[in-house]
Amino acid sequence: MPEIQAFRGIRYDLGHVGSLSDVIAPPYDVISPELQAFLYKKHPCNVVRLILNRIEPGDDEVNNRYSRAKRFYQSWLAEGVLFREADPAIYVYYQEFEVDGRRYLRRGFMARVRLSAYGEGQVFPHEHTLRGPRMDQLMLMTMCKANLSQVFGMYPDPDQQTISILDEAVQGLTPIEAVDHLGVIHRMWPVTDPRLVTNLSAVVGPAPIFIADGHHRYETALEYREQLRDMGYLRPDHPAHYVLMHCVPMEDPGLIVLPTHRLFRSIPPMTAAELAERLGDLFSLHQVANGPEAARDVWELVEASPDPATLAIFTRPDQQWSIAELTPAGREKMDDIATDHTPEWRALGVAVLHRLVVEHLLKLEPPLDIDYVHSIEEVILGLQTSNYPMAVLVKPASVKDIRDVSLQGDRMPAKSTYFYPKLCSGLVINPLE
Repeated sequence: MPEIQAFRGIRYDLGHVGSLSDVIAPPYDVISPELQAFLYKKHPCNVVRLILNRIEPGDDEVNNRYSRAKRFYQSWLAEGVLFREADPAIYVYYQEFEVDGRRYLRRGFMARVRLSAYGEGQVFPHEHTLRGPRMDQLMLMTMCKANLSQVFGMYPDPDQQTISILDEAVQGLTPIEAVDHLGVIHRMWPVTDPRLVTNLSAVVGPAPIFIADGHHRYETALEYREQLRDMGYLRPDHPAHYVLMHCVPMEDPGLIVLPTHRLFRSIPPMTAAELAERLGDLFSLHQVANGPEAARDVWELVEASPDPATLAIFTRPDQQWSIAELTPAGREKMDDIATDHTPEWRALGVAVLHRLVVEHLLKLEPPLDIDYVHSIEEVILGLQTSNYPMAVLVKPASVKDIRDVSLQGDRMPAKSTYFYPKLCSGLVINPLE
């Protein structure tokens, strides 16, 4: 694992803003226009004004969402809305949440983590990024000279020593607490005891970091560092050698990956019988239920299957749910048409769906019009209220899948993982000057 470092973070002064719950926000890339408007109204100093400032009429190269974010950031610092920690700290960060009626606790810590380029054997990505979002984040980082949100990293700790260290570090300390719009409880403790860095470094040691979420933010930090180097500003102790990262052990019981189900719009309607004909001998297709509401029972069948490539497909013309299981001939065909990827990649359910079913058998070319949802209730509601010709329930990639694919230097198909809950922006900011 790269070097971790305590830092003097920038935080909200609760004496100015009142409740921390009013000024936090999820990461920019999951904020819809409706949620953005809600957060704007919730508090005049909500962090959304920094991480996702609104586009306004008349914006130009001088006055725009990035320049406004800079002005807000600087004015909040000047007015005392934000303050800088007196001493370097590690920010212990726990999230308490519920999934399918069960309570979870995810434990980790936020620190500066020394940047390393992909391929150096320290930090591994699992998905591709797009230039547009990277440039967006680079503009914001350049204007504000800060990591406004954290990267989400995970690392192996099979003995779960990290959890013991963190629990001991915060014992008897009062947390800073916030509740987000989904009811997730966020608790943070700034720990200034330098022994915490020593203890965490000893446990994590040479372990690799796998980026769970925040690939664009990590790659933007790499680009920002290179820009400073090109301009001659990158002294050896410059904070741009590091990025703000939340680090969680891969074995933590609260590390939850939700499925990402597909609701297809741009696909020709077909019945289950017509679908079976298209899939041929590459899949064994079994009709199991009728109607959108049956998705709950159908998903239980998918989850019970030992094969990660098992799919459940809803065909609207006959309102039929079918279970599609890959046959030996299908596995052979998948290997044949996906030689550009590793065996670990070819075993993923989402890879089988898009490479074998959508591209090879249904002959559909990207870009496809697909809505992505994470719960069965969202699937049911979507099928009841919209005219989707087809829906597919697909198993999520596991933490082990992410590790195995990443270590091979491969990257997963788009929308393969959805770590829940999302990290909260507005707890701490990492200054880069």
